[in-house]
Amino acid sequence: MIKKVSLGLLILALSTSCVSKKIYNDLESKYSDLKKENRSIADENAELQKAKNQLELDRDKLTKDLNSTKAELEKQKADLAAEQKKFKVLQDSYNALEKNSNDALEKNMSKNRELLAQLEAKSKALAEEQARLDKTANRLNELEAMIAAKEAAMRTLKETLSKALNGFEGKGLTVEQKNGKVYVSMENKLLFNSGSWAVGTEGRKAVVELGKVLGDNPDLSVLIEGHTDDDPYSSSGPIANNWDLSTKRATAIVAILSENAKINKQKLTAAGRSEFSPLASNATPEGKAKNRRIEIILTPRLDEIADMLNSIN
Repeated sequence: MIKKVSLGLLILALSTSCVSKKIYNDLESKYSDLKKENRSIADENAELQKAKNQLELDRDKLTKDLNSTKAELEKQKADLAAEQKKFKVLQDSYNALEKNSNDALEKNMSKNRELLAQLEAKSKALAEEQARLDKTANRLNELEAMIAAKEAAMRTLKETLSKALNGFEGKGLTVEQKNGKVYVSMENKLLFNSGSWAVGTEGRKAVVELGKVLGDNPDLSVLIEGHTDDDPYSSSGPIANNWDLSTKRATAIVAILSENAKINKQKLTAAGRSEFSPLASNATPEGKAKNRRIEIILTPRLDEIADMLNSIN
């Protein structure tokens, strides 16, 4: 909005030649500042993309390690079967020797018994290793099932939220599932007036409906993030800048959610991101509108998965 006004003033200044040089210079300075901020946002986007790529690499490594463990389990199973087959052959040979000449039996008895003892010890060790690998495999299967259950639960949560908030579609509200989490995004046009952190009537209805779903899922961790565009905060009052405004808006949402007695307050976190996590370019009014938002990030309980990973390691 500031860029539109600035451009309009610049055109007016050039067309009428009635505006002072100082106003012209001020407009030109603001334009330069906006260009610098745009470059800074681009750098921030690059850093975020780098972090995303690293997370994807970590995920791929975990998948590779899981497949490697499964392959090792299959190899150990094959080794055990081969050793058991050797043991049977030797056992049959020993039984045959006992039926043959007593002289040959006496000469080979000690050696065969020693060999049998060695094979029995190895068979026992392999059986113990097999039991350990079976236990690990069972835990891996449990871990996969647990992760799948978490994903299914988040899909169900996403569908439940979509239904609960269906009446606010087209009003700046979206529900999305990604990275094992559910993201509820509400644009400021649904929640706040410009420069304000007071939630409007329609926005309160949306937050209350969201709170009903959260109340039925008390184990979810709920992060409420406030975001702004890159227009500097210019109103008077207790707010100093966009950091303050984004944080105040996040705590305003927390306050409404806290009215629901079923919501676990220990799971609520409010954070302000100012203009430093944009969804779109601030170069257009449409981009600015997308960036002025509240994001509510819902994360399932992960301590069970962490405990399972620790027991496997």
